[in-house]
Amino acid sequence: MRAASATILGCAGTALSADERDFFAEAQPWGFILFARNVETPDQIRRLTGDLRAAVGRDAPVLVDQEGGRVQRMRAPHWREWLPPLDQMARTPDPERAARAMFLRYRLIAEELRAVGIDTDCAPMADIARPDTHPFLRNRCFGEDVATVVAGARAAAEGLMAGGVLPVLKHVPGHGLSRLDSHLDLPVIDAPADLLRAEDFAAFAGLADLPMAMTAHLTFTAFDPDRPATQSARMVGLIRDEIGFDGLLMSDDLSMQALRGGPAERAEATIAAGCDLVLHCNGVMAEAAEVVAAAGRLTPSAERRARVALARRGAAQPIDVAAADAELAALLEGDPHG
Repeated sequence: MRAASATILGCAGTALSADERDFFAEAQPWGFILFARNVETPDQIRRLTGDLRAAVGRDAPVLVDQEGGRVQRMRAPHWREWLPPLDQMARTPDPERAARAMFLRYRLIAEELRAVGIDTDCAPMADIARPDTHPFLRNRCFGEDVATVVAGARAAAEGLMAGGVLPVLKHVPGHGLSRLDSHLDLPVIDAPADLLRAEDFAAFAGLADLPMAMTAHLTFTAFDPDRPATQSARMVGLIRDEIGFDGLLMSDDLSMQALRGGPAERAEATIAAGCDLVLHCNGVMAEAAEVVAAAGRLTPSAERRARVALARRGAAQPIDVAAADAELAALLEGDPHG
């Protein structure tokens, strides 16, 4: 079998078309990502995730954004509804209780994901919230300082991995200073290098051992005024050498309007900068074909990182779901005996 392409791709709907099956079989994306448009019921998602893996003939990772709050693709009535992470952290001001609550939250999320064939969650975020962080991001953060963010994100990642789900740390090297929504515009961060190193970059350095991370579509003028981090060799070098992340590095969605050019140009620039994988989410097959052609196959270093990451996709540890739900509820209600 050929090496996987350096891509993670979306599909259009709740079931694969024959054309999509043929395309994925030829393109061999490393993984897939699901969105709300792909979600109806547990049985339907199980069929879809099985069909995606069958199309490429291997146990390909299937990703989703299931943070909680506004960003959760699987919702009631079939799945739990979650507070935004920042709101949950505010309910548990004691650090130990906050960490335990966040662990339980993401352990339960992992249980829901694995039950439908999803083994990778695009969470947690290590972005540091500021008073003027754009609303699309702010309450998705875990806190307003390095220590709080690292502790909350660490607990979330450990909860996911205890449930057999790989976490994807985002948005490296830090999105919290953005006052724009990178889905619509390119945020430009003019903060000095010393502040970035002491705060935003430090949060990611504290989590650099996690298996996967996602880049930010932001320009940091102190380091590379000409390119967003996703497409900047300087910024990817900083992520690797200064932040110390040697895991599997994927881009944020290439469909976002923070990036310039067409799909192929965006993919080529992202791989050239040093990202291991490009993410294309909108399910438009013609665009995805351009992305696959431009991204090429996984490089030897990307293959190594992918193997290491997938080796951490272990079996779920046993859990008493009812007891975990009850403990989490008690923690969030402030019961000191919960």
